[in-house]
Amino acid sequence: MHARNRLIVGLDIPTVGEAEKMVATLGDTVPFYKIGYQLAFAGGIEFARDLAKDGKNVFLDMKLLDIDNTVAKGVENIATMGVTMLTVHAYPKAMRAAVKAAEGSGLCLLAVTVLTSMDDADLLEVGYQADARTLVMRRAEQALAAGMGGIVCSAEESAAVRKIVGSDMAIVTPGIRPAGGDAGDQKRVMTPGDALRAGSSHLVVGRPIVKAADPRAAARAILAEMTSAL
Repeated sequence: MHARNRLIVGLDIPTVGEAEKMVATLGDTVPFYKIGYQLAFAGGIEFARDLAKDGKNVFLDMKLLDIDNTVAKGVENIATMGVTMLTVHAYPKAMRAAVKAAEGSGLCLLAVTVLTSMDDADLLEVGYQADARTLVMRRAEQALAAGMGGIVCSAEESAAVRKIVGSDMAIVTPGIRPAGGDAGDQKRVMTPGDALRAGSSHLVVGRPIVKAADPRAAARAILAEMTSAL
């Protein structure tokens, strides 16, 4: 897979109008975009449909978690949108419901393990007894058993997760920062080249591109590093 198909630009942008301008600015450099909560609640769901119709790959980062029926009905509707990837929190019942609902659609379901903005202290605060790495490994095993299409985890855990899930499942890693870049609110970060070498299949990069003075140049620099790593 070429590097440009592994780079997912996070459109963590306030409005659809600004997102449209960013996609136009990046042009043919980037074919894959992530839409999360910020843009989704500002008209981003319809924008996701439009991007898919225009031939772009779309990662809809909704992190679904609810009772089985609600998750299933949500996935059924999302599967008609033409998006490429959808996130579900890695709770076994939710994952099994999502997998069943997505059967035959081609939608790649991604299991969110532990957010890259969280560390061991954060997990302890919310009541988990396991550290981040242990919890990620457990959830990777459960995602594999449920039939999910991939995993979302920190690049720090990619190598270990790859050993669990094998070569076929996607490993999508946020918290990617170019060397010397500001980590922001991310706590478990890695450079693009190191992440690919660790076993990640797709890299989500938001602010280092969309907040750059020249987003296209920033994207091309990251793609160049990814290509060298591949």
